[in-house]
Amino acid sequence: MKKFTTLALGTALALSATQANAYLLFFGEDLNNSEFTPLASVPNSNSAESSFLANLTGVGTETFEGISAGSSQPLNLSFPGAGTATLSGGNGSVASVTPGTSNGFGRYSIPSATSSNYWEVAAGGSGNFSVGFSESIAAFGFYGVDIGDFGGQLELLLSNGDTLTVNNTQGSNGSTGGSVLFFGLIAESAAEEFTGVEFLTSTGQGDVFAFDNFTIGSREQVTSVPEPGTLALLGLGLAGLGISRRKRNV
Repeated sequence: MKKFTTLALGTALALSATQANAYLLFFGEDLNNSEFTPLASVPNSNSAESSFLANLTGVGTETFEGISAGSSQPLNLSFPGAGTATLSGGNGSVASVTPGTSNGFGRYSIPSATSSNYWEVAAGGSGNFSVGFSESIAAFGFYGVDIGDFGGQLELLLSNGDTLTVNNTQGSNGSTGGSVLFFGLIAESAAEEFTGVEFLTSTGQGDVFAFDNFTIGSREQVTSVPEPGTLALLGLGLAGLGISRRKRNV
């Protein structure tokens, strides 16, 4: 069992833990306080995604735009140039809004101005869902919208047994409604590749999460990974950002 490690930083970032076989993690968050008006721009989230993609080539992204609104699991996901996957489990469905609007409860597609569809789940055990990939992958990233405005939290359980905590800001009574985050990870060794990821959600006061733009990449599509211990600070400051990583016994 690997030691639990926590790093707290004040900026959007790409980081690599000092342990061997640690993931390179990317996180950016843009806070909102509106259930009705999407953020016009998400610079911290976009910066984290750009840094994630800068280490990859030829990756594929599932935007949910080609999946009919109201579709529930199991969903066949397509990542052009990178493979396919099946989304299964949970109480979610594909939701849709008019570009540039929210659903009235803080959830919308990314980028808001030009897209409509996203995956939505009620947080809690019944909302947990999995994405199983057609082949082993080394990189995975996604956008989250309206995550934790009622206190909910998000973790990712990889098929190799690793659990990654997404330290989204935890609001209350909708105080961070409509906020956007990007989270990405790249395996630094073949031993850390994985064939699936489970989204573990907690309810807080009773929460609903939205997800969009899932991106995957194989080991061959990873172009560069900094040596363990390298830390690159990106973009403008985020207050009180923390990213934690632990490994469960398997």
